[in-house]
Amino acid sequence: MSTTALHQLALVAADLVAVFVLVFGVYFPRHHRRDLVTAFLGVNVGVLAVAMTLSSASVGIGLGMGLFGVLSIIRLRSYEITQHEVAYYFSALAIGLLGGLPERVNPLTTSLTVLIVAVLYVGDHPRLFPRHRRRSLRLDSAHTDEDALRAHLEMLLGGRVVNLSVKSIDLVNDTTQVDVQYVVNDAARSPKNADIPLEQGVRA
Repeated sequence: MSTTALHQLALVAADLVAVFVLVFGVYFPRHHRRDLVTAFLGVNVGVLAVAMTLSSASVGIGLGMGLFGVLSIIRLRSYEITQHEVAYYFSALAIGLLGGLPERVNPLTTSLTVLIVAVLYVGDHPRLFPRHRRRSLRLDSAHTDEDALRAHLEMLLGGRVVNLSVKSIDLVNDTTQVDVQYVVNDAARSPKNADIPLEQGVRA
């Protein structure tokens, strides 16, 4: 194995270690959003793969900027595409670029393509944090006490609330809009408690 290949392998390993520490050591323990785990991993590895290919290919800076401009068309805040779907969208674009840039098949692009698929397979695996859920709820009561709201949500959802964000409190109409991340109890895990769309309002 050449020195260049060893340096590339070391860079890939360093990136993977850094992003896994960022996602699993910093982000998820604090915010508990399972859908963004897939998004962060997919976007990171996709950018890494395309950047490494561009750096090793005889293409101009203008072409490289144009290709990343194509990737930027993804609407990250779209209501029509979820965060984990953004990761698949980005990764599909990255794989297409990896397949189209080289003039012939080479070990670098093949390995990076496999890496993208493997990281998404792990990051979006059903066994990765299977008890974590996220809901956007509209409650038919105005809650100004966060502790009381947390207790109400835990009883309503059948799980332990790990993070909540109150979006609005309407004292006139007696409603509360809240985003909540929680861990379901084993007894509450059943088909009827399957995930609902993240932006769907639920009255309780």
